This record gives sequence, C-alpha cells and structure tokens, in this order.
Amino acid sequence: MSLLEVNIKQAGYKSNVETIHDIHFSIKRSELAGMIGSNGAGKSTTIKAFLGELPFLNGEIKRKDGSNYSYIPERPIFYQELTLWEHFEFVAAVEELDESSLAYAKELLKKFRLFDRIHEFPGTFSKGMQQKGMIALALFTEPELLIIDEPFMGLDPGSTKLLLNMLEEERAKGTGILMCTHILDTAQRICDSFIIIEKGTMKATGSLEKVLEECGAEDGSLYSCITIEDDVNE
Repeated sequence: MSLLEVNIKQAGYKSNVETIHDIHFSIKRSELAGMIGSNGAGKSTTIKAFLGELPFLNGEIKRKDGSNYSYIPERPIFYQELTLWEHFEFVAAVEELDESSLAYAKELLKKFRLFDRIHEFPGTFSKGMQQKGMIALALFTEPELLIIDEPFMGLDPGSTKLLLNMLEEERAKGTGILMCTHILDTAQRICDSFIIIEKGTMKATGSLEKVLEECGAEDGSLYSCITIEDDVNE
C-alpha cells in the first residue's frame, strides 16, 4: 500500500466553497515526489487538505495504518518560550520517544552546525538557522512520510547540499517524501515523480517524461510546465 493516497474532488477554506479540485496522487516508500506550480496555484492548499487543516474537503485522504509523518512548513514555527533543545525534548515527550531518538537529534544538530546554539531561543536565529532547526525536528522522529514545503528557502549552499544528502539517506531508509518547491532545476534532478498544480487543479502527474509529455514541454524542462496566469489563492 502507498504511504499516502490523495483523492480530492473539492476542497476549500469555507464550507462548499471550492479552492482546489480534482487532485489525485499517491506517495510510495522511498519515493521523492515534487509538487510544483506558480504562486497561488493551490499547492499549499493541497498540503493543508491532507494535513486535515481545511474545513471543506470532499474526497478521501488515506495514510498507511500506523505510519508516522513529519511536516516542515514554508515558514519556520517555534514556541517563543522554548529553547531549541526544549523543542526536541517536548516532541520526544509527546511522541514517547526514547533516549536514542534524542541522541539522533544531537547528531542532526551537529550536522547542521546548530549544536552550540541548542540552549538559545530559535526566535533569535537567522531564517536559515530556523529552517535547519525545523528540518532537524522533522527528521529526528524518523518519519515514514516526510512533507516539505519549500525546504531550500534561506539555506546557504552548504546547508542545501547537506539537506539533499539527507533526503537521499531518508529515501534509502524507505521514507516517502513529498516536496513542494520552486527550485525546478533541483527538483528535475532529484525527484522520482511530479505533481503539477495549476489554477487549483492537477495539470499533470507521474514521471518526468510523463509530465513533460502531458504539458507539451518540448524543451525537456519543468519550467515549460508552469504558466503565470494562476489566480487561485494558496
């Protein structure tokens, strides 16, 4: 069974008011799927639909029984009154994780060069540091499904390279990954499959070859699959 199956007939922010419609895809183990589209196309709304954050959903969202997932939002979110390390302790307590998970968290923080800042408040960090903190928080729970919204924003080249390596490590573990990104060159290079969202609906889905054919992208570039007329609010 897929880790995630999304079948959205209609969904939106108000009862019976459609913002997105006819979006259908699945995420399997070890699959890295890229969700792409212009600003306002409906990508973030689609993510909110299967996170259960929309009041109106006509359709069905299925996750593998017993599987856990982590979500990295586009804008880092932290509790103002907690230090970086207290965030990890809080998540570990809620998820009932053992000491080995916290040991793994320290490894991640060292990789992201944040270990010497663990007793500081994330609100004092740069956006790039906050982003790295969110990524480490998502990974230390060792999710089977990882959902990432614009993961490269604010990251320096070294941190971007580290994140790409870590995504490969997660795939090797069997983690399914859904990545929403505007960095199409990188997406085209690393993703196994794609979901193209345009004007609140799915324009194409499948392998690179399949979506390029469906979009009529004769130049072989994902950029040719994107239009700029989208007017749906994300």
